[in-house]
Amino acid sequence: MTAVVAVDAIAKRFGAVAAVDEVTLGVAEGEFFALLGPSGCGKTTLLRLIAGFERPDTGRVLLDGRDITAIPPNRRPVNMMFQSYALFPHMSVSGNVSYGLEMEGMKGPERSRRVAEALDLVRLGDLAKRRPDQLSGGQRQRVALARALIKRPRALLLDEPLAALDKKLRGEMQVELKRLQHETGIAFLVVTHDQEEALAMADRIALMQDGRVAQMDSPRALYERPANRFVAGFIGLMNFFEGRAAAGGVEVEGLGLLKAEGGQSGEAATLAVRPERLRVHLAPISSESANTLAGTVVDISYLGQDQLVRVRVAGQSTPVMARVASATDVAARVTLGRKVWCEWPPEDGRVLLT
Repeated sequence: MTAVVAVDAIAKRFGAVAAVDEVTLGVAEGEFFALLGPSGCGKTTLLRLIAGFERPDTGRVLLDGRDITAIPPNRRPVNMMFQSYALFPHMSVSGNVSYGLEMEGMKGPERSRRVAEALDLVRLGDLAKRRPDQLSGGQRQRVALARALIKRPRALLLDEPLAALDKKLRGEMQVELKRLQHETGIAFLVVTHDQEEALAMADRIALMQDGRVAQMDSPRALYERPANRFVAGFIGLMNFFEGRAAAGGVEVEGLGLLKAEGGQSGEAATLAVRPERLRVHLAPISSESANTLAGTVVDISYLGQDQLVRVRVAGQSTPVMARVASATDVAARVTLGRKVWCEWPPEDGRVLLT
């Protein structure tokens, strides 16, 4: 199936810096796609290349398989919603939303009908006469979304759309964005540095590093099966044990063999395991099939439904992290300075070559 919007071996340099370096990817019809990564990784530059606000040094931008690299942004059937929302402060909500249709010369009755539909879609029909300064942050964002969607673009590009909102409102707007995307069927391409935001909203994620795509996959695959150390460290919390691949796992200095699958014997390797995969015990355990580490609790962070327990293990410079459900007996009894035993099965670790 042809991607709605795609880039083919696209590259963009600013002086000696390769902001985007030979990236190829495509966004399918009706897909919610996220460009994720740290500041300076090239994700916003890539979005601007797709929108037409930057010209690539090499490569192509495609829309429904057609090369649109040379087409200016105002003639591309994609819309971009900026982080600032860029609303006209002197115009009403309906005026802001109808602006693009007015510029296209659409007549009054049809334009009014389309504006009403767009405002109903974002649940702002009763605020049509207000000005932007009379709206909350979430309402201003929905006005910007209505303005972007009213022209029925083939794809909607969103640059850090939730960055200006508080945590609670961001969560609510994540649900709203997913609802709008599903109801309209328009391909959404969103740039974000927030891993939780990308995991919650996207069907697929391209995680970028230094202008390249480090891994492109579903949220679950990125989290459960990271391709390398960078991906494993960027997505969620992760414990890392450095050593060398050996038969049956990774040999770690001071800890011996930590059981896992994968890797060729003798290669430098890192064993990665998520904190929620570790089980914390308050007494010694004996399990030949699992990995077990003893240590001392050095920190406990209460997170609501669970607690993040950090355990100092001999030979490891960084404490081992384990998530413990707050409602359990272990969570009630674990204290700073207490000796504990952390256990996890081999299949819950992932061997990453370094």
